[in-house]
Amino acid sequence: MKINNRLRLYLDDIRTPVDDDWIVVRNYDEFVAQIKLHGLGNFEVISLDHDLGEGAMVEYYTNVKNNYMLDYNNIEERTGMDCCRYLVSDSMNEKIPLPQIYVHSANPIGSANMMGYINNYLMNCRLPQTCVRVQINHTIDDIHMLSPEERKAKWDRTMNNE
Repeated sequence: MKINNRLRLYLDDIRTPVDDDWIVVRNYDEFVAQIKLHGLGNFEVISLDHDLGEGAMVEYYTNVKNNYMLDYNNIEERTGMDCCRYLVSDSMNEKIPLPQIYVHSANPIGSANMMGYINNYLMNCRLPQTCVRVQINHTIDDIHMLSPEERKAKWDRTMNNE
């Protein structure tokens, strides 16, 4: 869990990083709890997924994937974007700089929103805009493995779900 005496935090509801030096959290509440437990200044890297549950997946397959629109009003659970807002707020309140933030989400619009939010904060702090999209080697539990057809049937709510 520690690299160079600093922690690495990985937010994702279904993926698990292959390297075992990550603290893995599955939702917003677990994410906030780990930040509060260890303190923001003790993290070296935080990597974020955007879609953290059923509502986000329905929004992705219904709107984002088909027409590149993301409406946060359609998502009941908190997302990786909410985690970005928490990080910026904690950084401002505690006067602690953000660690390196990565985004590993497959959702292109959600990823762009998170990177833009973090990089805008960094820019306003006169720091380099270092939040980027990355791929982190991971595994996915068999329970989450679905074919493209199964994914579409489970989450796509468009009128022409063909």
